[in-house]
Amino acid sequence: MDSEMAALAASGATTLVSLMVTDSWMHARELVARYFSRIGTDETSITNLDTTRTRLLAAEARGDAQTTRDITTEWDAYLRHLLQSGSATGDDLRELLACLPDVTNSVEAQASTVHNTISGGVQHGPVIQSGRIARITVHTHRPTDPA
Repeated sequence: MDSEMAALAASGATTLVSLMVTDSWMHARELVARYFSRIGTDETSITNLDTTRTRLLAAEARGDAQTTRDITTEWDAYLRHLLQSGSATGDDLRELLACLPDVTNSVEAQASTVHNTISGGVQHGPVIQSGRIARITVHTHRPTDPA
């Protein structure tokens, strides 16, 4: 197997395993299941997705990074096998990866804690909570003084 195909399989495995522990997994699972069906893999491959996810979630709960690495290696080997056997082509796998949600830019991948405090009395304008705001214009109207 050439280095490009090996890198593609590794990227696919990493993406697949990373998605398994996100809220995007159900959508990604459908795409991967369709991919497996299209290239003619057996039903076991699809069942393995669910089993693997269960193992990953348990490992994550325990803080077990080694299991995550082992599972990524297993999926890398499986994807390499598909590519080497001719069941899948590099173009097939690239197309699947292009359709999967991007885990590197997901909100979950960039999660952080935000603490907001509003002080100084009653606020009569919009209050915006955000990690980053660029070029926003807010038009407010001051309430009329009832006195």
